[in-house]
Amino acid sequence: MNGGEIIAQVLKNQGVQFLFTLCGGHISPILVGAKKLGIRIIDVRQEPTAVFAADAVSRLTGIPGVAAVTAGPGVTNAVTALKNAQMAQSPLILLGGAPATALKGRGALQDIEQLKLLETIVKWSASITQDCDIVPVLEEAFDVATSGIPGPVFVECPIDLLYDRELVSEWYVQKTGPAKGWKDKVTNWYLRRHVDKLFACSAKSIELAEQDQIAPFFVDPDDIETVKEMLKNSKAPVLIVGSQAALQPRVLNTLAGQLKNFGVPVFLTGMARGLLGPSCPLQFRHGRAHALKEADLVIIAGMPCDFRLNYGRSIGKNARYVAINRSREDLKKNKVPDAAVLADPSAFLLELTAAIQFGPHHFADWMAELSKREVAGEQKIQEFLRADTEHINPLYLCEKINRALASDSVVIGDGGDFVATASYIVHPRGPLSWLDPGAFGTLGVGAGFAIAAKLVQREAEVWLLYGDGAAGYGLMEIDTFVRHNLPIITVIGNDAGWTQIARDQVELLGDDVGTVLKHNHYHLIADALDAKGILLGKGDDIETALKTAQNISRSGQPVVINAHIGRTDFRKGSISV
Repeated sequence: MNGGEIIAQVLKNQGVQFLFTLCGGHISPILVGAKKLGIRIIDVRQEPTAVFAADAVSRLTGIPGVAAVTAGPGVTNAVTALKNAQMAQSPLILLGGAPATALKGRGALQDIEQLKLLETIVKWSASITQDCDIVPVLEEAFDVATSGIPGPVFVECPIDLLYDRELVSEWYVQKTGPAKGWKDKVTNWYLRRHVDKLFACSAKSIELAEQDQIAPFFVDPDDIETVKEMLKNSKAPVLIVGSQAALQPRVLNTLAGQLKNFGVPVFLTGMARGLLGPSCPLQFRHGRAHALKEADLVIIAGMPCDFRLNYGRSIGKNARYVAINRSREDLKKNKVPDAAVLADPSAFLLELTAAIQFGPHHFADWMAELSKREVAGEQKIQEFLRADTEHINPLYLCEKINRALASDSVVIGDGGDFVATASYIVHPRGPLSWLDPGAFGTLGVGAGFAIAAKLVQREAEVWLLYGDGAAGYGLMEIDTFVRHNLPIITVIGNDAGWTQIARDQVELLGDDVGTVLKHNHYHLIADALDAKGILLGKGDDIETALKTAQNISRSGQPVVINAHIGRTDFRKGSISV
């Protein structure tokens, strides 16, 4: 049993069903070993896609997704996706190839200091140095990735520890050749000893531990009582539920049910979007900034006071503030709370909502005020939706997409202006049915996220919403969709530019340099890759085009809608800094 097969056994034991990769000689035994054990190998066209897919599997299942990339440039190509996972607190494992242990630092192919390179963007990293280390290092990687504040972990896998001992011994002999003097004899002796140390364990001595359930965060009953009393004394509370509350997928349906009976108005962000379904009277989508200013109690569960909340300045000065977070640092980031609750947000909310509920009229005046803001927000959307634009009005297109979504749809957002617009109009149908990059705002996540969503929820309708700028990062992955039979519906909002940047850049600086694209024929790229492309322009029947795309997807073929959209001022001044 070679090292690649041992790694595959650990992955299988940890519940891994998919291994995302771009092939490389350094990691071939891992891929072959995983395939033998029934782990599905999803080979993509660029390394970031593999890591993004692993990230999305983690978010959707709670089990760390796994990607394997080759040494050197394979690892460096994965850096942005790793950082995105770190910012999103996604527990994933990246297996990186490496040169033979005896050749490190000697100019071997693709040899770089990978651990030092990644030390600031992964939660933990390790290099396997002998076969005895493979199982404990990988099992530790899974534990570290999922415990506490989840995050990505990197495991370096040297090539000489992945192949059979006999073959590795032959490689080292070939490198040195027959001994011609005492120096050659010493070198050969050293290499034989090196191989002996590499393979110190027998296959029988390598045992897999049982998969352990990570112990949940403790919920302090005193914290529950503190927040209960604050709620009882409040007349205008607001609950914001962030991505960290979605880290335990298995409890989300229960949490959703209890929140619907809680009686407190809710704003959902990040991975918590969709938690309460498309239409819940307690959920609000508009006027969040006003609500935070006017509330007398603000509870933020699962996100810090970062740029999304104006670094805490969005919260009114007279409001009491409760922070619930797994991270001690995030609990007090930018604003010190009146109650700092170190706990898993979903676990805490489950206990809180079981301990206290408010009737439908308890906060009637406050709900009425929030409803006015909600109506005003919807009216604003309708005004912009009716505006005449040179091409398809993007808000109108988003409304049609929202109406077309099936009840089991999963929506992936990858882009700037078009996707941000869609976030106001396209309503996720249920928990974990909306995925976007998260706090890092990374473009290029779309293809990997969509691949993962379709693999994890095979029967679901997966919609990938691209801006035309973001589409440039992942269009070649349509080939991956086709090869792996992933009938994803892709909609490209094609306004021929980086509009989110251009809107403010032109107004502030008077120049559109670097922001201009073309109305490219993206649908023809889909056709060239054996998917189906649809061109959608102004005057075309949008409903028919969307229905056609759904039918093509149901037949098993990926489809790309290239929608030529116009521009509006709906999101003017929304650039984040």
